[in-house]
Amino acid sequence: MSTLEIRDLHASVTDAAGESREVLRGVDLTVSAGQTHAIMGPNGSGKTTLAYAVAGHPKYTVTQGSITLDGQDVLAMTVDARARAGLFLAMQYPVEVPGVSVSNFMRTAIAAVRGEAPKIRTFGKELRAAMEQLQMDPEFAERNLNEGFSGGEKKRHEILQLELLNPKIAILDETDSGLDIDALRVVSDGINRFRADPAHALLLITHYPRLLTYVRPDFVHVFVAGRIVEEGGMELAEELEANGYERFIKAGAVT
Repeated sequence: MSTLEIRDLHASVTDAAGESREVLRGVDLTVSAGQTHAIMGPNGSGKTTLAYAVAGHPKYTVTQGSITLDGQDVLAMTVDARARAGLFLAMQYPVEVPGVSVSNFMRTAIAAVRGEAPKIRTFGKELRAAMEQLQMDPEFAERNLNEGFSGGEKKRHEILQLELLNPKIAILDETDSGLDIDALRVVSDGINRFRADPAHALLLITHYPRLLTYVRPDFVHVFVAGRIVEEGGMELAEELEANGYERFIKAGAVT
């Protein structure tokens, strides 16, 4: 059973002008197979920075601390090695890739993670079945990746990747943003299918508790000013819904 361990993680981000600023200021978090964790926090608190630091985005530099997956040093791995090791990131703003169809992208990604390309007939059946569950038009398989997709269509495609790539640890960065109520239910169903496997672990990053009414977490972590300032269960998400982040912002204020 897999475990992602983050210890005393500090990270900085480089902006367009080449300036570097510290965003993460000592994050400790353990995510194990069979668990669903939710990180909630206001804008600019560092939630996305945490996701990108784990995934290996080049704009984000880890300056202190460690990230391990099943005891292996994640920070020593290239981005593609992290994916092969079982890490997955669904991005808040999925990118468009003109000239690359959804079908070709998915088959290439599966081949990269598994070490061999899936048989075309088997892959076609898997792709069609997963798309049907996500209520995606089969024609999307031949469209350019995310090009001209609505926000909801992009997010469904992220869950399509999640289901077909079958990682050990999935990090979903604000997958609920931009979704109407119907799309939210479809996406949530896909997330719940993934987490039904006890070998999987899930880390949800979100502003709002509405996603958590469909995908109920085991643990909720409040993230402020680059660190976790409080932890609890679903009752903590309900408090945030009722009262907002004010008391947590005060608790996490950087002095």
